[in-house]
Amino acid sequence: MSTSAGYRLARHALFRLGGGDAETAHEWTLHRLAGLARHPAALAGLRARYAVAAPRTVFGVDFPNPVGLAAGMDKNGLALPAWPALGFGFVEVGTVTARPQPGNSRPRLFRLPASEAVINRMGFNNAGADALAARLAAFGRLDERAGFGPAHPAYADRPVPLGISLGKSKVVALADAVDDYVAAYKALSGYGQYFAVNVSSPNTPGLRQLQDRQHLDALLATLTGERPILVKIAPDLSEPAIAELLEVCLARGAAGVIATNTTLSRDGLAGTDAHLAAQAGGLSGRPLAARARAVVSFVHRETGGALPVVGVGGIVDPDDAARMFDAGASLVQLYTGFIYRGPALVRAIARAARTR
Repeated sequence: MSTSAGYRLARHALFRLGGGDAETAHEWTLHRLAGLARHPAALAGLRARYAVAAPRTVFGVDFPNPVGLAAGMDKNGLALPAWPALGFGFVEVGTVTARPQPGNSRPRLFRLPASEAVINRMGFNNAGADALAARLAAFGRLDERAGFGPAHPAYADRPVPLGISLGKSKVVALADAVDDYVAAYKALSGYGQYFAVNVSSPNTPGLRQLQDRQHLDALLATLTGERPILVKIAPDLSEPAIAELLEVCLARGAAGVIATNTTLSRDGLAGTDAHLAAQAGGLSGRPLAARARAVVSFVHRETGGALPVVGVGGIVDPDDAARMFDAGASLVQLYTGFIYRGPALVRAIARAARTR
């Protein structure tokens, strides 16, 4: 049986867990992956199958390959050893907030299989920055715990970078958002190789206002340190709004842009998924591909390549990734595509990236 066929069978079983509740399946999978830390032989087997070296350096960070795990999959860093073994060249945990919070009420995660899409309104559910810092302090270096020592040939002697996505605590007023982000950043500043400022989730009231010039300028002026700071933007912004945001990023020394977050649009859904279109939340997956790629292309053109772009949104096959790179992305991230296609997708994109 091929790897892809085996994953399709496993996915079918996972999608039936908890009566088909997507979040139940996600939690079950995350805890099974976390358990791999106790089984070095299993990690080694996964690593031998999926790890592909395609090194590059972006915003001063060395990446063993350009395919990353997007924020949202492992908010609290529970399954850190598994992700590099499944082929990812970098891992972004979070989105984490300064204060622990339960997120929005369930159900809040919905699969749209015919569209290879997901709608979520999770609301930054996480254990908080201090809890993540404690876990990372006990964990040690990501690549070594996954079996990639500093001289392991599979990843060209490069560590696997850890990114940390920061968000605003829901109970904090917009006027106090800067202090809230700074508190999370200070708690975690010693653990991430880069930090992503999430000001674009549609699931925290008022958050997207932080993409405005005044708010973003104040935030980036305060978040300073040795680690690169990236800004994650919404796909629903107009080009003039994106251009204004980019001016702030360049003026304040942001290291790059992550394009894009989930969308409020419901364009492109398959007819059999139409009954879920009214669910509140952000849409990710295949229907987002064209818009995410257009935003990546605009950022690349508008900045003349001065701001590296991490392309994320709608990448469900290697051709999607190739088009994202052609649009100007230096790195790509997977979330929904990984849910539907599994680690074979990570490997295929990384292999193709070796020739780019």
